[in-house]
Amino acid sequence: MSAVPTLARWLALREPADATARSAALTRAVVSALPADRPLRILDLGSGTGSNARYLTPYLPAGSQWLLVDKDPSVLAAAPYETRELDLGARDAPEIFDGRDFVTASALLDLVSTPYLAWLADRCRAHHAVALFALTYTGRSTCTPLEPEDGVMCALLNLHQKQSDKGFGPAAGPDAVARAEEAFDAVGYRVQRQRSDWHLQPGARELQRVLIQGWADAALEMAPFEEDVIADWLTRRVAHVEAGRSRITVSHEDLAAFPLG
Repeated sequence: MSAVPTLARWLALREPADATARSAALTRAVVSALPADRPLRILDLGSGTGSNARYLTPYLPAGSQWLLVDKDPSVLAAAPYETRELDLGARDAPEIFDGRDFVTASALLDLVSTPYLAWLADRCRAHHAVALFALTYTGRSTCTPLEPEDGVMCALLNLHQKQSDKGFGPAAGPDAVARAEEAFDAVGYRVQRQRSDWHLQPGARELQRVLIQGWADAALEMAPFEEDVIADWLTRRVAHVEAGRSRITVSHEDLAAFPLG
């Protein structure tokens, strides 16, 4: 299997697709629930290089104060905001939520555990913060042209997600949006969800190549005895990309949570 790009490169590749996929309507609903007469105090979890802040800043009051939190200093170095290097999974710095009007993250919830989601909801509730979590993977993908193994590869990816531990405990994976809704509902929030699927067109060749390679690598970890089948599938899928005929849809959802009372 080929080399994986750096995290910063992967984040840069996906940022345009993320921005196109996100629910602008849900973003506006969140903004309408926040104070409009003063700068906001905002916490961005698992922020990477700051793409979530870049997307949201035009919607928010001028002068809002961001704190971007990630455990990887190499990606935080590229973020033009206040940052803090922190292992979120340790839950040992609850003070990062203090006084926050707005808690947000992008492409994070499917990586964390169900107990972590409950803890996150409780932290938000303790500070009466509005929350928005964008681009959580929900377990479905479709590729055109079709290949016979596509469904099996998606199933292996979902299995890999559920067996992964990124430092938060076993990941909620494709169930994360549903588990997050339950967690926020349990602490007195009203939850709204909107689809935010990627629709990758033939021109997104590099992003498609990296995505397909990642799927193949995950499948190989789950089914090493199927190495030849996976490699053959990968060759055919990449050939579709190189020929300019590949289209890929990846399912995501955005979730917003509004405190009641």
